Amino acid sequence: MPDLIIGTAGHIDHGKSSLVLALTGTDPDRLREEKARGITIDLGFAHWSDGGLTCAFVDVPGHERFVRNMLAGVGGIDAVLLVVAADESVMPQTREHFEICRLLGIRRAVIAITKTDLAEPGLVDLVTDDVRELIAAAGWDDAPIVPVSVKSGQGIETLRGVLRRLAAGSTARPAGGSVRLPIDRAFTMRGFGTVVTGTLVSGTIAEGDELVLLPQERAVKVRGLQVHGQTAPAAAAGHRVALNLAGVEVADVHRGQTLVEPGAYEATRRVDAQIELLPSARPLAQRARVRLHQGTAEVLARVSLEGGREAVVQPGARAFVRLRLERPAVLARGDRFILRAYSPPATIAGGTIVDPHPARGSIRAARGRPAAAEIEGSHGVELALEGWAQERGLGGLDIASARRRLGTSLADLDAAVSRVVGSGRVQRVGNVLFGPGVLQSAGEALAARVRAYHAANPLDAGMPREEARERLFARAAPIAFEHVLRDLADRGIITGRDRLAHRDHHVTLSEPEQRVVEHIERALAEGGLKPPDAASIAQQAGVDPKIVDRMLAHLVRQKTVVKLDTVYFHRGAVERLKDDLRAGGANAKVNVAEFKNRFGVSRKYAIPLLEYLDRERVTRRVGDVRVVL
Repeated sequence: MPDLIIGTAGHIDHGKSSLVLALTGTDPDRLREEKARGITIDLGFAHWSDGGLTCAFVDVPGHERFVRNMLAGVGGIDAVLLVVAADESVMPQTREHFEICRLLGIRRAVIAITKTDLAEPGLVDLVTDDVRELIAAAGWDDAPIVPVSVKSGQGIETLRGVLRRLAAGSTARPAGGSVRLPIDRAFTMRGFGTVVTGTLVSGTIAEGDELVLLPQERAVKVRGLQVHGQTAPAAAAGHRVALNLAGVEVADVHRGQTLVEPGAYEATRRVDAQIELLPSARPLAQRARVRLHQGTAEVLARVSLEGGREAVVQPGARAFVRLRLERPAVLARGDRFILRAYSPPATIAGGTIVDPHPARGSIRAARGRPAAAEIEGSHGVELALEGWAQERGLGGLDIASARRRLGTSLADLDAAVSRVVGSGRVQRVGNVLFGPGVLQSAGEALAARVRAYHAANPLDAGMPREEARERLFARAAPIAFEHVLRDLADRGIITGRDRLAHRDHHVTLSEPEQRVVEHIERALAEGGLKPPDAASIAQQAGVDPKIVDRMLAHLVRQKTVVKLDTVYFHRGAVERLKDDLRAGGANAKVNVAEFKNRFGVSRKYAIPLLEYLDRERVTRRVGDVRVVL
């Protein structure tokens, strides 16, 4: 029989803590101030074991000033024990606690009508009718209602029987998934050091595990753990656990932080979500400041709405929103949360996280939004992968970042990736996912850009590779450009490596251009190692210097001409120079002066030629001389 985590709810002084004490024998009010004032201020914890059943109780405060503490307790519960006093019936905090449980999607409930010993005859029936009317909105119509009296013991055993049946009909939370433990208490135990408690939302923790404390990103190690006060080697999702941590002082740990498996989650300051505004709330305006409660964390946030500056969400309506958090929080797709007004703090809405790490920019420009209705289960993961990959375009969805957004295990993520890739809804390249057709469209755009380059530069051998990358793939995943280029090359559409050429491109010269090329080649060949400059060639040929410059660039690409610094040499001249130097034998030495005298050139030609010979590994400079290799 699985463990059952039950949270209490109800108005102040309706007997929640007394009822937990009667059921478990443990007083959940642990603070001196609580005992002195007779009210619950912070979360209290107790458990009751009966055979194979263990019920862990999270007792919450009922006073309106401590609703934030109540919210920190109900985030990880399986069922709610709604407490209503027979002598007061449904009160304001009864309603607010009920709405919080409804908005959090808690579907299993038991209602205890307490203090029956103080009620007039027939009053319990009237209170029961009030409760039935209240809980109908949450689909709790079949929730058992048990009249009890802590003072006389009436109904306590009946209530235990109801809890037994509730547990028998429960299923254990999946033990898979990545470890995630929102912290609700942190304290020090003599001889042990730092201890934290919380409800394990997902995954399994074992002694010796290394975890990360978020959002501080601090590495810690589990020295030991307890489940329901008993030492255990490990604990699975759905259990209340206490962990003894190494690597962190208690002063650095507080409620609202989260222990996670390394690499599985990442703190965020921006989330997309679906919300439901309560009918009793005021209209929610653009940029409204709210309090977001999820798990044990409370974070201030600003609301961004679709529809512009004047957009509002009307009471009772649902809406897609972006929440910009004022400090980092650990959230995952599918998390339920509560929104409260900033001031005065009152519950106004509940919602579900659709994307804990949405793309930057305006919510109004969001693309590829996954279906908000399908958050949980394998299909929800697949929808998220498909939507996020499409939204990212050429930027691609890195699988490791997808895991942090989903908070799922590696095995479950790999299985989901295989399904969406196998169905053709997503394309995988390495560890990056792309939307269908994204890479194909990029390939078509690249081929078109290369053709356009040829049209503008008909004499060029092709578009420079890095120019193509910067123009079309500046914001793309690095692997995208290489994949697209390789695909185009495999299909014979694009050729070349440093310069990209379309298969249909051929360099052709007009008859006037051909005559200029012939004149250039002849002039440079006759000039040998003392060639004329471009201006002299243009003057001799009687053509525009720009045409000569264009033809020289063409001849350089064709490797007929070698450009050294600002001087153009005929390829044949520099090849003969190489042969001449090598003919003198290896280790022959030559300095600048000897080189100038030997080949009859000035320093203007000698220096670029000698540096070229070094680059070509014909010579090597040693001090002021060159040694022939």
